[in-house]
Amino acid sequence: MNLLQSWRWFGPDDPVTLADIRQTGASGIVSALHQIPHGEVWPVEAIKARQAEISAAAPGASPLHWAVVESLTVSESIKTRTGAFRQHIEDYKQSLRNLAECGLKVVTYNFMPVNDWTRTNLNYPMADGSKALYFNWFDLAVFDIHLLKRPNAAGDYLPAVQAEAERRFALYSQEECEHLADIVMFGIPGEAKQTLEGMRAKLATYADIDANALRSNLTDFLADVAPLADELGIKLAIHPDDPPFPIFGLPRIMSRADDYDYMLTKVPNDSNGVCFCTGSLGANPANDLPALARRIGEKIHFVHLRNVRKDEHGNFYEADHLDGDVDMYAVMREVLAIQQRVAEPIPFRPDHGHQMLDDLHKSTNPGYSCIGRLRGLAELRGLELGISRAEGWQS
Repeated sequence: MNLLQSWRWFGPDDPVTLADIRQTGASGIVSALHQIPHGEVWPVEAIKARQAEISAAAPGASPLHWAVVESLTVSESIKTRTGAFRQHIEDYKQSLRNLAECGLKVVTYNFMPVNDWTRTNLNYPMADGSKALYFNWFDLAVFDIHLLKRPNAAGDYLPAVQAEAERRFALYSQEECEHLADIVMFGIPGEAKQTLEGMRAKLATYADIDANALRSNLTDFLADVAPLADELGIKLAIHPDDPPFPIFGLPRIMSRADDYDYMLTKVPNDSNGVCFCTGSLGANPANDLPALARRIGEKIHFVHLRNVRKDEHGNFYEADHLDGDVDMYAVMREVLAIQQRVAEPIPFRPDHGHQMLDDLHKSTNPGYSCIGRLRGLAELRGLELGISRAEGWQS
């Protein structure tokens, strides 16, 4: 059985239209109701409207369908178990019921505190003239120490990083500093933007929450929602931390093999599973991705295929899908082997892509321009076909 080729679409305001997506060859749409604030219920009517919008865009050949929810976001109250977190959990469960009523069965989420994915450059120049997303510790320190001004932030960085951040901050103009802050706090397209003041307030709520406490909050949340997801036939898929190491003094609890062992053992429900993101996990040199895929096995409910290339400082840029530190061939073999053991196609999507060709002159969502992802999907589709057609590939 083949994987389900999918594509992320941010809704009607996405510069990449459903008509464009039809031409990629993908059939599964990965989407969310980004207009609904975190913690609120997703109404059945809104879910059905999104489904109808997706299906209506694809009459006849190359039908599209909403295959994966990415993401049904977990509120900060749930992550910290403060404020109205119990009501938010009940609302989350109601959203799951509504999604199941509409036939949606794969739901992605993350448990990253305060910030979602974090980068320091959205237009990192590649040798071929395309542009990539980039994470740089020195610029993160500029933001954290000098712009965010988090108390005692300097102590979280090596002396060499502190010194380079100080040098850069002295050189950066106010405009460059504001641009860096906007990038670090960019968040998810279509959702409310973070501010420095708002970020400081959110960080304060984690003052007494270390990795063990956050891990406990995650498993407590799953203990509440996973039994219902079992009943509904929904597969929950937690996304790894991105990047997969502590930043801003916050704990990260979905970054390494031990994290997955703990979560999946502590909450062994069939519904409790993983969004296996090779880019996020690949940024941590401690991770052996093919081995980790084997370890997680059938609990991989959704796959993001993306590559990264790291330097000696731990900085990384998002490389071409088949050209980076991640052995994509070995990962694809493992995922395909898992696919043969499960009843339904596992959805995957080309995660991110370089801004290239005509897209260099267009307004695009960072990482989500069309042509770079199309290139990635084509390469990954060919890799899957080549592996699956090879004699004895499962031996």
